[in-house]
Amino acid sequence: MPCSSQLISNGDTLITNNTSVNKIKILYHLGITSENTNFSAEYGDVKFVCLGGSYTRIRNYAKQFSQLYGYQASNNLCKTDRYEMYKTGPVLWANHGIGGPSLSIILDEILQMLLCAGATNFEMFRLGTSGGIGVQPGTVIVSNGAINTALEPYRYQWIGGELVKRPAILDQQLCDQLYHIAQQQKVPVVKGVTLCADDFYESQYRGEDGYFCDNNNNQKMDSMNKLIEKGVKNIEMESVYFAAITYRAKIPGAICCVALVNRFEENIIKMSKEFHEEAEMRPFKIISEYIYRKLNLKNGK
Repeated sequence: MPCSSQLISNGDTLITNNTSVNKIKILYHLGITSENTNFSAEYGDVKFVCLGGSYTRIRNYAKQFSQLYGYQASNNLCKTDRYEMYKTGPVLWANHGIGGPSLSIILDEILQMLLCAGATNFEMFRLGTSGGIGVQPGTVIVSNGAINTALEPYRYQWIGGELVKRPAILDQQLCDQLYHIAQQQKVPVVKGVTLCADDFYESQYRGEDGYFCDNNNNQKMDSMNKLIEKGVKNIEMESVYFAAITYRAKIPGAICCVALVNRFEENIIKMSKEFHEEAEMRPFKIISEYIYRKLNLKNGK
């Protein structure tokens, strides 16, 4: 049933849970409150939110963006040890940890924070690493869809013993724009569906590598072929959560991840350290170029 407060997103009004700008706002996992933070002054200008799993990677992305485009990088804005968050001008960078539940927490709190700040017309991106399905290491996958381990395009959310299916839909215009930029940068890139796994081992068909060995390589290959039939190009653990939340909030959202391994050939990463580090920067370079162009267009450059 509807709740009592409103979330303003890109000109639309959406009813959400307990999000009132008239009360003291406590963002528990960010350690930010309306008593210790002036939301509008610090975050009212945010136009882009970039999320990634690793805090060291997201810290490096913020630093690189600052150096490339001349925006001052903030210190870590989180006041707990759960996450890290940085700001470079109108761009917010935050790590979401591993897995959908961890991502859903920080994404919800960032949305609350931006509501309190009065931020409007912003876009959201998830960028990072993944396992490729039939694509070679170093290939960037721009997701044009996301499916769960039931191979359905929904986030399954159990609430009070009832299953709620949240549609996991990404912004196709953003997908096309990122794909076009990757082509211009001559980065190996494909568009495709992303499978959101429930864990790193069994649901990603690493049964022979984890503690439990309930699936073998033949079963893995059968499963991989099923994924190919569904148009799946990579596996990670956050996509349906990100897609469902951004779609529900009516925020344009896109996912851009690099494959570190071709799961048809290997289960573990075997690339060199140098190639690994360069590959991890590919999604950043694509999305930062998109942001740079968008800001220049806005500023009439």
